[in-house]
Amino acid sequence: MSTRLIEVAPDHPTAPGSVRVMVMSTIAFTLMFAVWLMFGILGVPIQKEFGLTDVELSWVSAVAVLNGSMWRLPAGIIADRIGGRKVTLFLLFATAIPAYLVSFAQDYTWLLVLAFLVGFAGNLFSVGVSWNSAWFGQDRKGLALGVFGAGNVGASVTKLIGPGIIAATAGSSYILGIQGGWRLIPVLYSVMLVIIGLLTWFIVPRVDQAPGATKPIRETLLPLKQVRVWRFSLYYVAVFGAYVALSAWLPKYYVDNFQVDLATAGLLTATFIFPASLLRPLGGWMSDRWGARSVMYLTFALMLVTSGLLMMPNGHLTIAHADRTFTNHLAYQMHLPWFVVLVFLLGCAMGVGKAAIYKHIPEYFPDNVGSVGGLVGMFGGLGGFFLPPLFAYTKLLSGFPTSTFFVIFVLVGLCAVWMHVTIHRMMTRATPESASLIEPELETAS
Repeated sequence: MSTRLIEVAPDHPTAPGSVRVMVMSTIAFTLMFAVWLMFGILGVPIQKEFGLTDVELSWVSAVAVLNGSMWRLPAGIIADRIGGRKVTLFLLFATAIPAYLVSFAQDYTWLLVLAFLVGFAGNLFSVGVSWNSAWFGQDRKGLALGVFGAGNVGASVTKLIGPGIIAATAGSSYILGIQGGWRLIPVLYSVMLVIIGLLTWFIVPRVDQAPGATKPIRETLLPLKQVRVWRFSLYYVAVFGAYVALSAWLPKYYVDNFQVDLATAGLLTATFIFPASLLRPLGGWMSDRWGARSVMYLTFALMLVTSGLLMMPNGHLTIAHADRTFTNHLAYQMHLPWFVVLVFLLGCAMGVGKAAIYKHIPEYFPDNVGSVGGLVGMFGGLGGFFLPPLFAYTKLLSGFPTSTFFVIFVLVGLCAVWMHVTIHRMMTRATPESASLIEPELETAS
């Protein structure tokens, strides 16, 4: 990995070879995201074979999500310092090892350890953000980061191809003691990780860009003191953490509340995953054209409307009359097609919003994209770890399955209020031309 580095300035033009970086980083991220969340589908046959309880099974996915989130900050900083090429190659080849070994797990403890190690794949996100940001100028950065972020669609890969492969190969044996069924999936992913790693090695430029090659670590971490960074982190919990959580939660929600089979539930969940992933390039383009702040207003508005309707899918208006009698009017009930449409629109808002947030980061922190992007990505991923238990506990306490969307509604509401209050204070104390200069002072005071 003898890659030479060029230290780029915060405001730099798009460099030759940037398209190759964007394409290969997006392919790698898509594959790594599929590996990171593969236990969502593999968990069904794993639970049957190992005799796991629902709680034990939940921890298999949870530890993978946790490890794919907690290292995003250091991974982003390292990518800023030594270039994204080296870190991407390391993660691809390193993840291939535990992915292959998952196929040979024989007990629950060993499975947990390997799931944790496989989860390291999720940390590629902050690396890719830093890498693409270093290669693209401000005029194309939003679109580039949006295309890269569309790799989130990897969450649907196992849901679409996994059941068919598992059913077709169950009971089969292959070379090197490899078994069919669910155990074949991690082996296939391991091979693909190595192949994509080799292609990345040969295709992307050997001379890499690094915005923080000579910057001291203390200076790299300095922006994390700003309130704005933590505000962006909360936004990302709403648009990405909730996306990860719903990707795992929706199949069971469909089965329990609409009485569909698991295969149908997986396909319906894909109608949420695809827009929440593939619309990131559109969100990046919109942010380049109209500004990330305007796109975030649109995102939060659409999320509030859709989650508000989803948390109250059935009901009626009760009128209390003067004679103390009550009558019910305007009864409504949301059937499956309308529910799917609203979840689809919720996914659209998340896809656009994820790109808008990461358009903000290189604008405000052009020479600290790795550290800031890493922290924001880390909190977003941790949201995917904490939100599913929160969904379960609110359902247990309220007795309403739709409490899942109440949690999302409250979270998005907090984000929208914080954003609007900050912008309102900024615009009332300064002219629009100097707003971006005084925002750190306002936020520090708050």
